[in-house]
Amino acid sequence: MPFQSNVPPGELSEKWKQYRSSMPLVAPNNKRRLEVIIVGTGLAGGAAAATFGELGYKVKVFTFHDSPRRAHSIAAQGGINAAKNYQNDGDSVFRLFYDTIKGGDYRSREANVHRLAEVSVNIIDQAVAQGVPFAREYGGLLSNRSFGGVQVSRTFYARGQTGQQLLLGAYQSLSRQISLGNVELFNRHEMIDLVMEDGKARGIIARNLLTGETERHGAHAVVLGTGGYGNVFYLSTNAMNSNGSAAWRAVKQGAYMANPCFTQIHPTCIPVSGEYQSKLTLMSESLRNDGRVWVPRKMEDAAAIREGRKTGLDIPEADRDYYLERRYPAFGNLVPRDVASRAAKTACDEGLGVSPTGLAVYLDFDAAINRYGKSKAHSQNEHNASEARIRELGVGVIEEKYGNLFEMYEKITGEDPYVMPMKIYPAVHYTMGGLWVDYNLQTNIPGLFAIGEANFSDHGANRLGASALMQGLADGYFVLPYTIGTYLSQEIRNPMVDPDGPAFKEAEAQSQARIDRLMSINGNKSPETFHRELGKIMWEYCGMARNAEGLQKGRRMIRELREEFWRDVYVPGRIKEYNPELEKALRVADFLELGELMMLDALDRNESCGGHFREEYQTEDGEALRRDDEYAYVSAWEWDDVDPILHKEELIFENVELKTRSYK
Repeated sequence: MPFQSNVPPGELSEKWKQYRSSMPLVAPNNKRRLEVIIVGTGLAGGAAAATFGELGYKVKVFTFHDSPRRAHSIAAQGGINAAKNYQNDGDSVFRLFYDTIKGGDYRSREANVHRLAEVSVNIIDQAVAQGVPFAREYGGLLSNRSFGGVQVSRTFYARGQTGQQLLLGAYQSLSRQISLGNVELFNRHEMIDLVMEDGKARGIIARNLLTGETERHGAHAVVLGTGGYGNVFYLSTNAMNSNGSAAWRAVKQGAYMANPCFTQIHPTCIPVSGEYQSKLTLMSESLRNDGRVWVPRKMEDAAAIREGRKTGLDIPEADRDYYLERRYPAFGNLVPRDVASRAAKTACDEGLGVSPTGLAVYLDFDAAINRYGKSKAHSQNEHNASEARIRELGVGVIEEKYGNLFEMYEKITGEDPYVMPMKIYPAVHYTMGGLWVDYNLQTNIPGLFAIGEANFSDHGANRLGASALMQGLADGYFVLPYTIGTYLSQEIRNPMVDPDGPAFKEAEAQSQARIDRLMSINGNKSPETFHRELGKIMWEYCGMARNAEGLQKGRRMIRELREEFWRDVYVPGRIKEYNPELEKALRVADFLELGELMMLDALDRNESCGGHFREEYQTEDGEALRRDDEYAYVSAWEWDDVDPILHKEELIFENVELKTRSYK
């Protein structure tokens, strides 16, 4: 098994240095003879497609959207990390590396994370050159703010639209390569299988979502930039079309799925309001720079708020518990996401929740409005400004920093967050697990690469805020275009891959048989119904807290639900037409298998770390209890329908000391 981390301790760093310095290259005149398929047009896939086209490779890029601009990267709000140290507050490449390793609860690979920190400084220059409108200070310098889990300001942002602006920058670069003929775009196409030939990834089977036709596409290498699998929980912050099918199709062909149970629960989400919801809306973590998280100290006050007899404005300061500031004084409201999420759950479990469901805490901006208002008044020589004037000025500052986020919150909830404190609660957001990749971002299948959220490599058991955009663009712009040469340099003598070969025809026939089977069931329940039932099982038994009994029960329930799905699902319409219900059914079928593997992975890992919190393994004060002696490894699962096989990649730490994570 080609795990780089199997090198004995002491030799690891030197081995990787030699490995990196001796990477083979593909000469410019040979790149035009090599074809690469990229699936996904988010920040990772779009950036890779644009860069590969500019380098001279022949590129085919696939998206199930009508335009690459629809990719879910557009929804990222708060910012992107980079170790520029513009604030002169002590940041460095090593500190970004260390914060990321620590934030991931020491469950990520040192070498990959250090490379990410190194190239982070280049991403901002790339984006600025593309015209990305980052926020700037008064003098014109790029502005930074803080995110959870760090004590420096290294997050670059474009108000609450950072993902959108970065995606537009990548899209511009991609569009240029499409116009030059270097990249061929296949929109409204979904990958439904990976084609293997002689043990290598040689192409994909895609379904034209408008006509229902299946197509065969060959290439010398296949790159998956298809995002995460958070929608296995049904309710999440992901767009409803986000799915894990491309990665799971690769797993069914032999790729390893790494750390699937490492799921991030984001603490700053608009709470669930009813059964009718199909997704949740995220409020950027950047809001915790100025918002203070609290619940009432008294049970009776919390009950009165839930029943509508009081509001947050009726609770005096002395009766508020700013529990993050109390429990974690060094980091306060900017603790990492997993820590903040569990603290919110604890408060609500104690009966202090402030929504009718009891599942919400407050995020309050009153103190920030007052602070900014006084500062603004002072700068304008309004030394005797009234409270109303101070509030007016403070609201203006907050609006300038977070206005679109506040507007979104008000449209969804009907409450003015400038007046009433926001209500938030944790929700499924990001998946740290993904396809196993080596240092070159290649899976254990030769010729198959995974980038961005589709791989596992950089975030360990918990992703720090503003690091998803960093990893996606690092992989797409800088890492994969360099490392893929190690593989493609061995392919320059091979002719263009023939999609009419027997391997492609067999893969297409198998895909068609799967579709035919789904359409022939003619049961009584919709794919959506099965998806919702799966999500409830996942949240109940593999959500914010897990235990062995629940995970065993959840796995049994998922297997029963999977059997029922293949017996009783109903997919209307026809195959050879636009049929979103068929798309949904194919994705839910994959989620039903992936969900079981997540349960199994969580059951195997008898420790708590990051987003994986086993109730049996916690400290006296409720913090995660790691077991480094037994579980300092990457879980890489080989799928088997009866009993998946676990492979372990040992994690070696030579530059960071393994110790209990503390933000107090």
